[in-house]
Amino acid sequence: MLKSFLFLFLFGLTVIGFMYMIIYLNLLDQGYDLSEYFSFISKRFECIIGFIGFILINIIILRRKDYDIYL
Repeated sequence: MLKSFLFLFLFGLTVIGFMYMIIYLNLLDQGYDLSEYFSFISKRFECIIGFIGFILINIIILRRKDYDIYL
């Protein structure tokens, strides 16, 4: 139960973070370089939670324990 709640919560954070990264792609139309774009999104909190959520989802899915069968 806890594992599925964490998965859904982190999935929501990941979707929000990557959505903002796609929205910030409009900066490339305003004359920003690709390196400036990556520098900008690395400083934004909503983009950082997208990466953190993605990493934690992979950890939760790939972690194997015997008691996960009963949850």
